[in-house]
Amino acid sequence: MNTTIPAYALYGEQSELSWENFFNVEHLSFRSRSLNWKVSPHVHESLLQVLFIQQGDVDVLLNYTRFKAHAPCLILIPAQTVHGLEYTPDSEGLTITASQKPLESTIALLAPNVMKLVDTPCIISLAQTPDDCEVVQGYYQAMVRELRIPNINQIAMGMSLLTSLFLHLARISGQVVEPQEYEICSRKTAQINKFLQLVDQRFRQRLSVNDYACKMGMSPGHLSRLCREALGMSSLDVINMRVIQEAQRDLVYTAKTIKQLAASLGFNDEAYFTRFFHKHAGVSPTQFRELAVKQIVLSENVPNATPGHNAKRRVDEDEEEDTRQLTFA
Repeated sequence: MNTTIPAYALYGEQSELSWENFFNVEHLSFRSRSLNWKVSPHVHESLLQVLFIQQGDVDVLLNYTRFKAHAPCLILIPAQTVHGLEYTPDSEGLTITASQKPLESTIALLAPNVMKLVDTPCIISLAQTPDDCEVVQGYYQAMVRELRIPNINQIAMGMSLLTSLFLHLARISGQVVEPQEYEICSRKTAQINKFLQLVDQRFRQRLSVNDYACKMGMSPGHLSRLCREALGMSSLDVINMRVIQEAQRDLVYTAKTIKQLAASLGFNDEAYFTRFFHKHAGVSPTQFRELAVKQIVLSENVPNATPGHNAKRRVDEDEEEDTRQLTFA
């Protein structure tokens, strides 16, 4: 069983490794229909998403808190936000996926008061403001038109439109739905957050579930039940997930040997760490690093383009033209 929260560029595709400049717009049905309208919890390390729900209802998981969203609305998902989505089959809408750092840089310069909106997972209802809904739809249509045919400076144009969208959303931010309004149980949420903080602080020490439960002041069984109810995984799965996430980062962004990396994560036996990593990631640490390096090299050797500006277009042959996935990276 893979116990990590998957890190994707686009859901279901290879984990993002170097996406400094990325911009994508697609119809939400492009992926969701084939997944039976259920997108399992995952995370984007450096990409944010803005979902425009035009029709239908969505059960949303944002950082381990569940919400219900009703069309028309926007769902803002910053980078590194664990999120899952379950749509009703009649759902329609569009999804923007873009690099967060360039957007943050632009907004920090032009409108720093909007930064909180960029960094905070939230739901913005448009049900009571049809005029705002039309404005939002106009921005999305402009982005789709911009990406329909390859052209110069498309990343810049897409980011400009996205910046304008966020500036408009800041004007209607009084309709931002704060997560606590939808919390199933605030006490359980606080307990989960405390556990996740402990794991983040202590995962290198290879503490057992019993150790964490003791620090939480509850039994191991209670902790595991709490995790399964709120996160859909056991407490041990959560611990292993954090270890694997850190291992993947170190494999990509450091020159540590496998032995050094294993030791830094609390493993005394390199062979045991390799088996542990393969079990949860599906490949060995060495294979993961090789794949990462290969992807980075490919992204840096695109003819007639600067790194990170490889323009590519994926078309779903079974969809009409207006339901194409338009991707430029």
